[in-house]
Amino acid sequence: MTTQTADLALKHCMPCEGGVPRLDAGQVKALLQQVPQWYASPDSKRIRREWTVKDFATALDFFCRVGQVAEAEDHHPDLHLVGYRNVAIELSTHSISGLSENDFILAAKINQLPVELKS
Repeated sequence: MTTQTADLALKHCMPCEGGVPRLDAGQVKALLQQVPQWYASPDSKRIRREWTVKDFATALDFFCRVGQVAEAEDHHPDLHLVGYRNVAIELSTHSISGLSENDFILAAKINQLPVELKS
C-alpha cells in the first residue's frame, strides 16, 4: 500500500446531498493513482474494481465486510456477484451523478480488506 493510499484510507466520507461539483477527468485520473486496481468508467462518473475470489462463501463474506465499511462511512457502493466468484464493486456519488473524493476514500478502505482469491 502506498502512502497516498494510506492517507485516503485515513479520511472519512463527508455527507454529500448534492451541490458539490463532481470531480473532473483530471482529478479522477490523479486520485486513481492512489487506489490501485480501480479504473474509471469512460465518462469518469464511476470507478470499478473486480476480483475473482476463492468461492461463493468468500464472495459473500467479502461483501459483508465491504458493507460494514460502507455503513460506517455512510457511502454505499454497487456490489455485483456473477458466476458465484466474480466480484465487482462500483462507486459513484449518486447525489451528484458522478465522482467525489468520498468514492476514492471508500475505494482505499476496500483495498485494505483482505480477500482470498481464486488460485
